[in-house]
Amino acid sequence: MQEFIKIHPQDNVAVALCPLSAGRAFQVDSQSVVLTEDIPQGHKFTLTDLPEGGQVIKYGCPIGFTKEPVSAGAWVHTHNLRTGLGDVLTYTYDRQCTPVTPSEPVFFQGYRRADGKVGVRNNIWIIPTVGCVNNVAAAIERQAQVYLTEQIDEISAFPHPYGCSQMGDDQEHTRQILADLIRHPNAGGVLVLGLGCENSNIEELKKYIGSYDPQRVRFLVCQESEDEIADALDIIRELSEYAGQFRREPIPCSELVIGMKCGGSDGLSGITANPAVGAFSDLLISKGGTTILTEVPEMFGAETQLMNRCETEDLFHKTVNLINDFKEYYTSHNQPIYENPSPGNKKGGISTLEDKSLGCTQKSGSAPVCGVLSYGEPIRGRGLHLLSAPGNDLVASTALAASGAHIVLFTTGRGTPFACPVPTMKISTNSALFERKSNWIDFNCGTMAEGTPLDDLARQLFDKVIRTASGEKLKSEEAGFHDFAIFKQGVTL
Repeated sequence: MQEFIKIHPQDNVAVALCPLSAGRAFQVDSQSVVLTEDIPQGHKFTLTDLPEGGQVIKYGCPIGFTKEPVSAGAWVHTHNLRTGLGDVLTYTYDRQCTPVTPSEPVFFQGYRRADGKVGVRNNIWIIPTVGCVNNVAAAIERQAQVYLTEQIDEISAFPHPYGCSQMGDDQEHTRQILADLIRHPNAGGVLVLGLGCENSNIEELKKYIGSYDPQRVRFLVCQESEDEIADALDIIRELSEYAGQFRREPIPCSELVIGMKCGGSDGLSGITANPAVGAFSDLLISKGGTTILTEVPEMFGAETQLMNRCETEDLFHKTVNLINDFKEYYTSHNQPIYENPSPGNKKGGISTLEDKSLGCTQKSGSAPVCGVLSYGEPIRGRGLHLLSAPGNDLVASTALAASGAHIVLFTTGRGTPFACPVPTMKISTNSALFERKSNWIDFNCGTMAEGTPLDDLARQLFDKVIRTASGEKLKSEEAGFHDFAIFKQGVTL
């Protein structure tokens, strides 16, 4: 088994792929390095002596500067490494955009909706317009399980605390995300459950929904119903009958939209799982499909790599705005732009935001950036897209679903049980997590650190996605988990 990795030829640090003991000697390129201290798995050690203020290079890019002199073979982490990032920056477009070579089509078994859109699940969703009816929605969900059939995958409610007493962007975000979910093709039927007196009431929300199929989308105002649960169950029965008419059929994976997110990252995230998702993304795009990368704050420090992959200068400017708008959001709330990585990230070996971001953006692969989406904006094109959303796992994953992702790929080094409104595939960065939390993790990329080639792992992941799109349940689906969160200004970073 390989014990460490030097990711890029220009790097002056290597990453331990397993715990390494002080005194171990390694040959790195033509240089001998002796470890001066224990190095935990996922953490970095220096390959050369570095002076105070010396630049630390990983992924072929700077991830920060040393706080003090660091000798070869020493552990490099938060105690002796600081970020090199500043504030809002000015960028120059240096186009480095190479199209992905097309490859043969592949089909999955999905649902073709009446409007031509495609779903990978045939769910019935109960979507409250306001938090006041959350308990009613939950009661309807519980009692509606009697209407599950072989043709209906799940009946789920998505409670949230918003929909009233909101202003400005907060109110717009709520209305837009709710409308996005109502239109999502993974739902064969939708019950929109309103109270009646809220700001984002059903009549207001209809302005955001636009045209809809009245057989697929139904509305109920609780204040206008004598028994809202009984009336809702009648509607769910009718929605179940309508949605039950759909059958899976062969659909080209060029119509798949896959969201990409990471959380609970560790030092192996940018070495195993994220590159594997990136290679998957390139493979899907080669077949005409679409992927979406989000969590903008975790692009800081790696943003120029994405900017220079933009197909056009207009997309470059949209990406610049995507980055700088989020930086200004932080400063407008008197928050430091680079208050990252998290405690769990640090424990796993990630030292600075540059370190985290360069690993995070590995999920984007090498494809050109073909689109840049605002928060809540539905996807319309194909290829790789960037989406404005925060790093918060539930908010960002919900945003991916709202923009049209059929499935979200979620890489993690520490594990998490959550699931967003669409199937959420947990991908481990290390084999220990996969073995320890088999009830959470769907796919293991830790084998890449043990010798599995990247291309082989990407193909295995692609096959897993096709099976999932064709109906294979993920661990969180089997557990009945489904979460939903909306971005609220000043709360979620």
